[in-house]
Amino acid sequence: MQERSTNEFDTQPEGGAPSPRGRGVYWLPNLLTTGTMFAGFYAIVAAIDGNFARAGIAVFVAMVFDGLDGRVARWTNTQSDFGKEYDSLSDMVAFGLAPAIVVYQWGVERIAEYGQLWGRFGWLAAFFYAVAAGLRLARFNARAAVADKRYFEGLPSPSAAATVAGFVWLVSKFDVAGLPGLVLAFAITALIGALMVSKFSYWSGKELNVRGRIPWMYAAVIPLIYVVVSLSPESLFVLFGAYALSGPLIWFMRKLRRKQRAAESG
Repeated sequence: MQERSTNEFDTQPEGGAPSPRGRGVYWLPNLLTTGTMFAGFYAIVAAIDGNFARAGIAVFVAMVFDGLDGRVARWTNTQSDFGKEYDSLSDMVAFGLAPAIVVYQWGVERIAEYGQLWGRFGWLAAFFYAVAAGLRLARFNARAAVADKRYFEGLPSPSAAATVAGFVWLVSKFDVAGLPGLVLAFAITALIGALMVSKFSYWSGKELNVRGRIPWMYAAVIPLIYVVVSLSPESLFVLFGAYALSGPLIWFMRKLRRKQRAAESG
């Protein structure tokens, strides 16, 4: 009986080593995960350089890579524990640290004239977001086996990152200045962090089978979203902001239904 390798970088299945041609397929999902980390790192560097438009774009590019690596692993049957851990660490860089640094750097450039107190608020908001992202990812990993696949518990970190980075991208493009803009940015950052560690349910979309039949509504809505985004990239902030608010909305609707059922049964 063949003994399984204990190499920490072993991503091969238990059935033995693949052919030289197939070996690259096993590393393809991890290469896409590396793309996620690279895009997150680039967003940090761009923010430090003061190029917040590029930083925002990089976060959205990271989302594309993050959406592909898991699907490629499933399509090629190359899932591995190493890949899952690497994906989680890359997500922390791209969707935890990068958005926090992007929004902090954006605020630092504008906070000096308002005093150090506002700078501390911005620092705390950015740090709280980063911690919340780490907790959200850890909770997802710990409960992945028992969670309801139809819904996420708490706002997913990629959507949280898109909301924060999208806001910075939006206000930097239109040169929004002044204390109200800073307060709004830090408030959104803290709120998104709180939604990540909340118990609100967010639709995952995982019940949609891309290999099977897709409901006509989704077939019509998805191309429309692409058209809107291509015409106005800033609409990404609106889309992901609406998704972030959908969690509290789902909670409120469920609570309302429970009250109605209790009233009907009573």
